[in-house]
Amino acid sequence: MPITSHEIDFEIFGDDMQFVEIELDPRETAIAEAGAMMYMDQGIEMATIFGDGSERSQGVMSKVFGAGKRILTGESLFMTAFTNVGAGKQRVAFSAPYPGKIVPLDLAALGGEALCQKEAFLCAARGVAVDIAFQKRLGAGLFGGEGFILQRLKGDGLAFAHAGGTIVERVLQAGETLRVDTGCLVALQSGVSFDIKYVGGIKNAIFGGEGLFFAALGGPGRVWLQSLPFSRLADRIIASAPRTGGERTGEGSLLGTIGDIVGGR
Repeated sequence: MPITSHEIDFEIFGDDMQFVEIELDPRETAIAEAGAMMYMDQGIEMATIFGDGSERSQGVMSKVFGAGKRILTGESLFMTAFTNVGAGKQRVAFSAPYPGKIVPLDLAALGGEALCQKEAFLCAARGVAVDIAFQKRLGAGLFGGEGFILQRLKGDGLAFAHAGGTIVERVLQAGETLRVDTGCLVALQSGVSFDIKYVGGIKNAIFGGEGLFFAALGGPGRVWLQSLPFSRLADRIIASAPRTGGERTGEGSLLGTIGDIVGGR
């Protein structure tokens, strides 16, 4: 199978606030979501492109339809291409949007395709197609939450996804099932089955605090999980923010708890 994606080298820096530095040979290109660039060498030329930068032959309507699908994943209509127009090696870096880890995905080693959470894609080698994948099952469509619409990364090059907190990679064997909070799923091989299951039990559903549904992942294949979904982080920040009209009184104390109850919080 011929290589269609640009072959890039990379290095990931940092611990909790990471960035990935990509080394480009002359005429090599990396693509990224708008606003992800951290720095670039003088020999890098930046260009805004309409679509995913996969260089696949597409008509105007196909590009417009693809752009519309990108909106559903919370991404911009446009992507940015960074090309080395110099004579030697040049570097461009892309930073993570919030605390967590950057996950390199070698699509050639993953069978040419991987699925990841919407808004997880950070950057890739040019030639990687960034599309969306709707879940076919009714349950996943109605109750999947973050897992309803996934990004599909297709090609034979390197792609990079970002996730919150600590990342764990699991290799599921054939017939093995893993139940996961839908927000904690980062990426999976396309061969891994994905469905939404009801937690079960009235007490679990009402008082469990884990939501009504979880994702059921079935092997064989590799999956990547995150310990701190951005939605969970945002909820905690909002819950701790000052209320309208001034600071909260006695937060963390019995007085603060009673105040929340009286105030309908």
